[in-house]
Amino acid sequence: MSTPEIVRTQHDLRGQVREWRGCDLSVAYVPTMGALHGGHLSLVKLAGQHAHKVVVSIFVNPAQFAPDEDFEAYPRDEAADMARLASTGCDLVYVPRPGSMYKAHHATRIKVGRVADGLETDHRPTFFEGVALVVTKLLNRVMPDYVIFGEKDYQQLAAIRRLVEDLDMPVKVIGAPIARDEHGLALSSRNVHLDEDGLVIARQLNGIMHTCAERIRMGHEVARATAQAKTGLLAAGFSGVDYIRVADPDTLEPVLHGHVQGQPLRLLVAARCKGVRLLDNCAVRGLADAQG
Repeated sequence: MSTPEIVRTQHDLRGQVREWRGCDLSVAYVPTMGALHGGHLSLVKLAGQHAHKVVVSIFVNPAQFAPDEDFEAYPRDEAADMARLASTGCDLVYVPRPGSMYKAHHATRIKVGRVADGLETDHRPTFFEGVALVVTKLLNRVMPDYVIFGEKDYQQLAAIRRLVEDLDMPVKVIGAPIARDEHGLALSSRNVHLDEDGLVIARQLNGIMHTCAERIRMGHEVARATAQAKTGLLAAGFSGVDYIRVADPDTLEPVLHGHVQGQPLRLLVAARCKGVRLLDNCAVRGLADAQG
């Protein structure tokens, strides 16, 4: 497959999408911050299964980084990203010009409530405001039929679904399964910052998480199971655990205590390894489902 075309202005982006619309072609969209890896590429390939044309954007969004976070250090390599996209069936790549997303007098903010409260915002208070703002702007520019987000950032996916429903946006949000390496580590652009020792530690996260989920499925008390998982992560070499939480998969209302009674739940984890913050999650079902 050939390298997709790049556009850098709203005018060129909308002109191409308008041309596709004139031919009755549907459009799927994958927003990214670049530093593309196999997880991103799986999203692009999934997008191609839902629509005639696929748009990918590359934009490192400053609005979702706190002052003490790694905005400047976030990996950027446009040429490598374009080479990786050549094998995916992507039709168009939108790379906004610097300064074009947030102009000098930009003053609008968007806050998603409830599902975006807690978990990530306990540690990154303005994160979802930045995500909601840039996603709204990008959806307004691309105007796709479908938008694809990975389940690795599960709270982000839930927040985008809430945003799209509440604001009556004419786009269907599709969640894509988590892409993992051969050891089960969820693929992430930040994994490049892990050295060999860090990778050995990080690759234990998935197993510890699934052991916790299995204990809860088998009827173990939630608080005890999550406490055991936190202890296991620290013993494995993680420097800290920001959270390990069982929650409703749609509302993310937490389940902090008690025994699961068969309802579907999600286990979400954020842990730090060698200076890299890793996110992961998996489905949890209760005792009745495990027995059935």
